[in-house]
Amino acid sequence: MRSVAKMADGQPLARTLRGWARTARLRWALAAFSVAVAALVAGCGGSSSTQTTPSASQAPQSSAPAGGGTTVTATETEYKITLSRTSFTPGTYTFVAKDSGHVPHALEINGPGVSNQVIPQTLQPGQSSNLTVTLKAGTYEIWCPVDGHKGLGMDLKVHVG
Repeated sequence: MRSVAKMADGQPLARTLRGWARTARLRWALAAFSVAVAALVAGCGGSSSTQTTPSASQAPQSSAPAGGGTTVTATETEYKITLSRTSFTPGTYTFVAKDSGHVPHALEINGPGVSNQVIPQTLQPGQSSNLTVTLKAGTYEIWCPVDGHKGLGMDLKVHVG
């Protein structure tokens, strides 16, 4: 007669080990799924606004500064804004926001005489848009208003003097 090792609850040891292995595989699968969902949510930026994806026939949007003044390029990537200049004097500036990243971005400016001015649309990767403002002496905040991006580092303070 063959002897079968048993657990304290009377279940055969081999059967119990198969159950533990199945449970461990399920836990790993659940962990991998959770990481994948978290990565997708983080990549989307969590924006609640309605956005349209450009068709393959559309070229990235870019237009010449309409408002005149000094042109400043604001290059946006994950999760950083880089300005083409760091020194500002009072005057009119056209900020050319360029989404050089892999997720949608936008640009907003607030400060003396400029109350939460934002580019006309959320930019898809490769697109650009212009925002012309007149800056007075003082401190301005420039940030990406897409949900969560400001908190991830897309927030600058610029002194005009």
